[in-house]
Amino acid sequence: MKALWVTASGGPEKLQIRESADPIPGPDQVVISVERAGLNFADIAGRVGLYPDAPKPPMVMGYEVSGYVAGVGAEVKDFRPGDRVLATPHFGGHATRVRVPSRQVMRLPDQMSFDQAAALPVNYLTAYHMLFHVGHLRPSDKLLIHMAAGGVGLAAIQLCHLVPDVRIFGTASAPKHDFLRQAGVQYPIDYRSMDYAAEVRRLTGDQGVQLILDPLGGKSWSKGYDLLAPAGQLIAFGWSGMVSGEKTNWLRVISELAGMKRFSPLRLMGDNRTISGVNLGHLWDERELLNAELRTLLRLFEEKQIAARVDRVFPLSAGAEAHRYIQERRNIGKVLFDCTAA
Repeated sequence: MKALWVTASGGPEKLQIRESADPIPGPDQVVISVERAGLNFADIAGRVGLYPDAPKPPMVMGYEVSGYVAGVGAEVKDFRPGDRVLATPHFGGHATRVRVPSRQVMRLPDQMSFDQAAALPVNYLTAYHMLFHVGHLRPSDKLLIHMAAGGVGLAAIQLCHLVPDVRIFGTASAPKHDFLRQAGVQYPIDYRSMDYAAEVRRLTGDQGVQLILDPLGGKSWSKGYDLLAPAGQLIAFGWSGMVSGEKTNWLRVISELAGMKRFSPLRLMGDNRTISGVNLGHLWDERELLNAELRTLLRLFEEKQIAARVDRVFPLSAGAEAHRYIQERRNIGKVLFDCTAA
């Protein structure tokens, strides 16, 4: 098998295709011949060295794959070689083959492509979990989504359509605004040319928003808290602001930490506001919860209520190019690896 290895923390030049023996399934494991694998910002943070949950280099990133079952362990009853599946490995997905516990594998609906399958788990699980498990999106709510044109952002926008009359504010660079309007964002905001917080206050008549989805971190969490309406909620699900440039920038990290406010329970109680955190990686073993949400998402796909926008598919051998593409925030939607082109 071949895999895209992070050989050391640093820039995209630290990525390298390496060969190793094909994995052999344990008793309750499934080996998948990978067709497509998702690339996420967490993978970029892992390469840079700012993702504490990632294994130490050399290692292989990747949390979501689709492909064919290549082999099963003796205790596996629900899958057999040749089945079309998606899976959620905890690292190791950027490879031509991956070994995964059977509880982290699901069979694909007949009409679902490998592109759609690999684009679904991380982005849509994150968005669904925030909107309907941690958050409580209600009709006529006002919602602010940061990085709205990214994979999680577009997934959240689609899922908002399940709730009537939600008004969506989305931050993104100006060239992405027309697409966001078509996707259902009533108020796209160019964070590069204006103060998004001032613009949200203007557009809401200084009333604020009921829900904020924020993967930026640091100072953005503090600004977002001040934008919340009474009983509003901010959900933090990343800290992309720490990643500046292709390598670890410790001055940026220190600046981000210094700019983050501390919130006490007394202040939250007095303000009638809520701050929540979502780290999907720390829920990876909560399979009953995640699999129930994933089954709901597969049903919504079959009902044609959701479908991922795949921006680009890179060959696995073009790992460095794909990493730069996401890190420069050029994508509108999901970026995938074609693992048959390694």
